[in-house]
Amino acid sequence: MSSANYTTTEMMTIAASRLLKNGAVCFVGIGLPSTAANLARLTHAPDIVLIYESGPIGAKPEVLPLSIGDGDLAERADTVVSTPEIFRYWLQGGRVDVGFLGAAQIDRFANINTTVIGDYRKPTTRLPGAGGAPEIASCAKEVVLVLKQSARTFVRKLDFLTSVGHLDGGDSRKKLGLPGKGPVAVVTDLCVMKPDETTRELTVTQLHPGASRDQVQKATAWEIQFAADLKETMAPTEAELCVLRDLLHRTALAHDQVPAA
Repeated sequence: MSSANYTTTEMMTIAASRLLKNGAVCFVGIGLPSTAANLARLTHAPDIVLIYESGPIGAKPEVLPLSIGDGDLAERADTVVSTPEIFRYWLQGGRVDVGFLGAAQIDRFANINTTVIGDYRKPTTRLPGAGGAPEIASCAKEVVLVLKQSARTFVRKLDFLTSVGHLDGGDSRKKLGLPGKGPVAVVTDLCVMKPDETTRELTVTQLHPGASRDQVQKATAWEIQFAADLKETMAPTEAELCVLRDLLHRTALAHDQVPAA
């Protein structure tokens, strides 16, 4: 049963979580990717293995982490290993099914920027930086990107290329010799995009309920393509919303962001 009372952020988070399969090994980024991955764990994918950059494997946090160094990630994990082991054995070793990432900027071929806005030498905004994203984008078997959509975020040209998606399109990623497939989906608060099988350019395959083609185009700095068989995303169910809201409420309480009453 679906519910009509939900936000676009809730729709985005739930749509992203549905892309994760039970039993998958998922390398998780902080923020929206972590919310979506833990929602999947608490709903349809109880056996998903969540890995964070700091070393937890099989993380099962009670509340969402503020950073990769959050102690709650290690406390309930199946095990904790060193960061070099996470990258060399798990990620570079081809043992990560899905990399779940966010971004500050993305282009038509799903390359992402998490480094700076503006000129690198004199940026208008300095972002958190690369972290493990370049390795995740290169080596995970598949990558899913989750971010809110606007013309400032979905840009014609990145201010800085932090992590490779499909580079210049076509077979350019393959020519680099990168082992992973790269981005297979981009989930926003308006739609779901997937790369075209030939050009690798992002194409809108699903519109979220209430979103229009015009909205998506206005929130994209290039002329976005729409699939011939464009579908509507299934609305959130009551169960999905209940679990997501409970997770976010617990997290806010734990971080003293709302009154306990």
